[in-house]
Amino acid sequence: MKDWHPDLSRSSSPRYMAIADLIEMDLRSGHLAVGDRLPPQRELAKRLNVDFTTVARGYVEAQKRGLVDSHVGRGTFVTGSAGTENQGLTLDMAPDPRRASVVDLSMNMPPEPDDPELIARMRDGMSAVAANLVPLLRYQGFGGSGMDKEAAAAWLGRRGLKPSQERIFVTPGAHPALLAIFGLLAKPGETVLSEIVTYPGMRSIAAQLRLNLAGLPMDEAGILPDAFARACERLKPKALYLNPTLQNPTTLTIPAKRREEICAVARKYQVPIVEDDAYGFIPLQGPSPLAATAPDLTWHIGGLAKCIGAGLRLAYVVAPDTKAVWPFVSAMRANNVMASPLNMALLTRWIEDGTADAILRFIRSEAAARQQMVAAILPAGSYRADPLSFNIWLPLLNGWTRSTFASHMQSSGIAVLASDAFTVEGPAPEAVRVCLGGPVTREKLQGALEFMAHALEGPPEMAASFF
Repeated sequence: MKDWHPDLSRSSSPRYMAIADLIEMDLRSGHLAVGDRLPPQRELAKRLNVDFTTVARGYVEAQKRGLVDSHVGRGTFVTGSAGTENQGLTLDMAPDPRRASVVDLSMNMPPEPDDPELIARMRDGMSAVAANLVPLLRYQGFGGSGMDKEAAAAWLGRRGLKPSQERIFVTPGAHPALLAIFGLLAKPGETVLSEIVTYPGMRSIAAQLRLNLAGLPMDEAGILPDAFARACERLKPKALYLNPTLQNPTTLTIPAKRREEICAVARKYQVPIVEDDAYGFIPLQGPSPLAATAPDLTWHIGGLAKCIGAGLRLAYVVAPDTKAVWPFVSAMRANNVMASPLNMALLTRWIEDGTADAILRFIRSEAAARQQMVAAILPAGSYRADPLSFNIWLPLLNGWTRSTFASHMQSSGIAVLASDAFTVEGPAPEAVRVCLGGPVTREKLQGALEFMAHALEGPPEMAASFF
């Protein structure tokens, strides 16, 4: 490890920027060399008599410039890009700003597969599909071929759903399916219900269709059945939207008993349920879908984005009855024509040959590992999460507001999403959603979480005072 002790007075920049500046200066002068390991952040903070957050931000800034890289368990190492020759290596004059490394924890995506054997298996499936490429470039009937629907039925059957193929449709993603369903269920100005803190896409769909979206209060088990009943009496809603398993953003899963109570209220008032089961396949033994309890009232959307991959843009939709089929088909065809036959063929192949199960196993394993990382860094009880969720819901204390915290993180190259995006009505809670998946590596995630944890130890004034 390099015994590096920078003199912050050599730079007129704020202290965290000065640390990055001095890494660059010392790399140019030869005092630092490519491959040198920098001191641990807490050790350097002690040497310089500054706050840990200052050093953490300095290392993040240096990483954004391409000067260093961090590895969990190994440390932070000099990588170059300071604009001179050093030990025989020619370094770039300046890092390309397009390569700036933002740790994006704002998008709720599954961890991306990195296992070579799994990736090779996925590619084999694509090669098999490509062997029959030309027919897949033609227009197809809406909703998938018989083979695609058989695969969908087998996949949905694992969640306890046994609908007839006439009620199953392969659609180009959950979002367009939701748009079509709510366009059928409600007219502009009419009311639909959701959780008071809900998926942002539902808010945008309601706004686009000019629907009145009303939020229902929640406890640790989901929406309150009594509040749902009162809303049915008072607002005469046309539908109820729920994301009942690993709910985005709170990560809660509605337990079986509460699901039965919700279905009983919906049946009493004949309110259709739109079940966005995006995360339903992630738990190994989650509660049965609402569509299994009230199949005649429920539109079930089994999205594939979170359990296979968002780039497929596919979702399995189960209509509540055959009467609903033709209006739904008409609405979907008008907006989307059909789901991509190439994507459908690949998904069907992966389901049939077991690749989809292998992807799902990887996602569960990696999600669990990342949640364990969170538990080791953030204090117990300071956030809400599920052992398999792709995000945490982080209430803010010590004077932090959602705007100041999100801005503080953003200024350090860490993107999180404030609660405003999820709040249906009333004041937004002082909380943020922090996502753990997508292309972010474990190393970068750990660094971001450690920076976050330290910032939260004190008030925002303390964090700001060290810049």
